Amino acid sequence: MFCSKILLNMETAKRKILVVDDNADFVGLVRRLLENKDFQVSVALDGKTAFEKVLSDDPEMVLLDLKLPDLPGEEILKRIKEINKDIAIVIVTGFGGEQVAVDLMRKGATDFLSKPIDREVLYSAINNALKIRDAQIADRNFERYPTLERFFPFLAHEIRNPLHAISGALAIIRRRTDLKDEILDQSIKIIDEEVQHLNEFVQECLNFVRPPNRVHFIEIEMNDVLSVVMNIISHIFESNANKIKVIRELDPALPKIVANYEEIKQAFLNIAKNAFEAMPAGGALTIKTCCKKKSPTHIEVIFSDNGGGIKPEDLKSLFKPFFTTKLRGTGLGLAISRRIIVERHNGKIQIESEEAKGTTVKIELPIGLR
Repeated sequence: MFCSKILLNMETAKRKILVVDDNADFVGLVRRLLENKDFQVSVALDGKTAFEKVLSDDPEMVLLDLKLPDLPGEEILKRIKEINKDIAIVIVTGFGGEQVAVDLMRKGATDFLSKPIDREVLYSAINNALKIRDAQIADRNFERYPTLERFFPFLAHEIRNPLHAISGALAIIRRRTDLKDEILDQSIKIIDEEVQHLNEFVQECLNFVRPPNRVHFIEIEMNDVLSVVMNIISHIFESNANKIKVIRELDPALPKIVANYEEIKQAFLNIAKNAFEAMPAGGALTIKTCCKKKSPTHIEVIFSDNGGGIKPEDLKSLFKPFFTTKLRGTGLGLAISRRIIVERHNGKIQIESEEAKGTTVKIELPIGLR
């Protein structure tokens, strides 16, 4: 039921885009393409109208042509950002305008597109720009929190800005390069992967310090949450899916609990990812849910894998922020899971492990809100 509600909200919450271009045919085409994807679209054929639409329609993103009859693109970009700094702006340019577009990206634009625009490239650019906008707004939401909580948003801002510039420059290289050159193609993929890795690290830092939100506490079916988590895991580890057997021992009579759905899903996703990563050659993961016999006011969720296990000397450090034994790990996954389960949901998390035999993670959560 809750998952259906989430999907319904995603479908009905239309995101607002303003298209600013003096070519009426181009504007009409883009409008049809975006409305087919359920965006709410408004248009402006000159700079003056664009400012009026920004004030009246409050768009989340603007597709901005560089050459308009009344004002240069740079001036329009500057004034839109003065009206609302959260608006994502994607520059649209004809052939030969790439250098100007790159300069405008340094001044606040998120990306640029060259005419003629491929439909899928347009959709991809818009989705990426909106994700960047949402991430930047989320970063600022932490500014009122002290010490570590104040440091992470600053870190996120300082890292993400150059990452966005690198991503934009990489997109230009891709569009203007012969990717049949295997070495060049591989180099571009490496840059792309490293940018993605850094973005994920920044997001995990923000997840770690994110303040609790009791407004989002609702009744949830734990077995349903675990099904969603394992569906996500099957996509993340698609190449290993056939090597790892997932055994579900879920209690059909498990009572609902009051919790933050997204946070609990994130905590379990981190634990399940660790289990899959511990079994690169294959193995089995058992997921069990039940009511605590000694404490009927709590439910228990258990993840057991038969992977490589954890060294005894590492067990005491598993929940410390930034502690990791992985080559590419951030060291925040279990720290985030513990914060969600213990600090935000008054639960318990315990890890038992033996080298070469596997690891078991036991979670207890109260049925009611405490």
